Amino acid sequence: MVNFVDRLNAQVAFSPIGRWFRLEGSGHPKERIGSRFVTEIRAGLTTWAAMAYIISVNASIVSDSGGTCVCTSTTDPSCTNDTTYLACVNDVRNELIVSTASMAALSSFLMGLLANLPVGMAPGLGLNAYFAYSIVGKHGTGMVTYQEALAAIFLEGWIFLALSLLGLRQWLVRIIPESLVLAVGAGIGLLIAFIGLSPSGLGVIGGDTDNFVGLGGCTADNYVSNLPYYCQHGQLRNPTMWLGIFLGGVLTVLLMLYRVRGAILIGIFLVSIISWPRPTAVTYFPHTDAGDELFDFFKQVVAFHPLSKVGNVINYNYGNPRVWYALITFLYVDILDTTGTLYSMAKFAGLRDPVTLDFEGSTAAYCVDAFSISMGALVGTSPVTAFIESATGISEGGKTGITAIVVGFAFFVSIFFAPIFASIPGWATGGALIIVGSLMIRNVREINWDYIGDAVPAFITLIIIPLSYNIAYGLIAGILSYVAINFIPWVIRKLTNDRIVPPNYDASEEWTIPPGGIFPLWLLQITGRAPPSDEGLVLQERYVARHASIDTASQDHVNSGRSISTLEKHPEAM
Repeated sequence: MVNFVDRLNAQVAFSPIGRWFRLEGSGHPKERIGSRFVTEIRAGLTTWAAMAYIISVNASIVSDSGGTCVCTSTTDPSCTNDTTYLACVNDVRNELIVSTASMAALSSFLMGLLANLPVGMAPGLGLNAYFAYSIVGKHGTGMVTYQEALAAIFLEGWIFLALSLLGLRQWLVRIIPESLVLAVGAGIGLLIAFIGLSPSGLGVIGGDTDNFVGLGGCTADNYVSNLPYYCQHGQLRNPTMWLGIFLGGVLTVLLMLYRVRGAILIGIFLVSIISWPRPTAVTYFPHTDAGDELFDFFKQVVAFHPLSKVGNVINYNYGNPRVWYALITFLYVDILDTTGTLYSMAKFAGLRDPVTLDFEGSTAAYCVDAFSISMGALVGTSPVTAFIESATGISEGGKTGITAIVVGFAFFVSIFFAPIFASIPGWATGGALIIVGSLMIRNVREINWDYIGDAVPAFITLIIIPLSYNIAYGLIAGILSYVAINFIPWVIRKLTNDRIVPPNYDASEEWTIPPGGIFPLWLLQITGRAPPSDEGLVLQERYVARHASIDTASQDHVNSGRSISTLEKHPEAM
């Protein structure tokens, strides 16, 4: 079996496919050390398994907006008791399952094929809640209609595409101080670990009426009245939580210790299979109305719902100023959220250029993201974004676009087998998210803790991301605090000609704009403004002398994910 896998890896690497995706052994000058075809497939399945929950979760959240359903009740503006309206909303939800899976399939496939990045894409959490509850409102009680909100998203995607082609999105991340960039990656690790501990994962952490969060893990009969996941007593007694901890968490870590391939994927599916039978204490389908509904959907196995209610229903009413308010809000949150996530995932995979601080395929990646946002609006869903769960596949060894293509193919299959794939419980993926969070937190080792002007903004970024449940808010807080803390000392230093500086100013992180400027190379070449090659080399040498460092977290991960045969063939990689 091992020989077959090695031969398959070698044959694919020597093929045009291997060269396109820069697999190790392909002969490409920038081949990605440690990348193997079989490993990429396993990594893609792992990422998909960690992301599969979005199929049902996104459909449930977005359908709360009511979609295109019309409430005609004069006494109940939200139609919470109108059976006809609620039946329409349920149809919208079933169609949104297809929309979510189809957009995840398309965007992930394009991300892998065109950008060659191991990053899964799908309609994002956070933005979908903002779309459903703030912009459209519960059952259409918000500021604009469902169709007008989709118009804002459609235009947002094309604006992003223009910014990506001009290189402005790439430049935005490159000028951010290095400590803040590192803090974003570590903050994302904390966020996904927190998601893994929360009720949408293992349920170890729940709500607390006094301290916002507290220990959870109680059964539903011990919830505080009208407050699900707020435990009155009986904390840490939910059997599903312990199933996820021991099989999805401890067992997965033990398998990783012994370098078992697909350890995270094994843990996720093992917990899921155990959770499917109904007459057990850990079933995903309890004998309740909600459980019966889930089980009825699960029994369909194969189901497809044509998009008659959410497909191509955009109302291009750009004369409504509230549509522009929604557009601007989506723009500033999404540009920081998606841009920061893509950058962090690329860095975690070890694909960042130490000179330009950009990552391979960045322009294509941002263009795919922008295109997918607009296409998602056409099928009725909220903005598509890069998923932080991609880190699970990267931690399994995914380093090329083959990983993302496998994610896309798995989501395509999910379109027709949505009942099965939508039934992976949160406690099956919770352990995997915590494990991946522990891998990503290693970025904090490279933050400049020696100078308080760098350390405090980095820490603020690090802590705000999980506490606000939003990557963009954490980055905004970090940038604002960095400017507030460092601007006055900079002014004093300039006015006194460097005579008055903080005592340990020499320990600060020098902020410089990386070589390359704002605009991409293709645009500079067209306009005849590309710098001479020798000048570019001088800039690179100067920059490397000041900033080049080994990305230890990513490199450690790469080494840990390689097979024994790989290390024997390439001992210098150790």
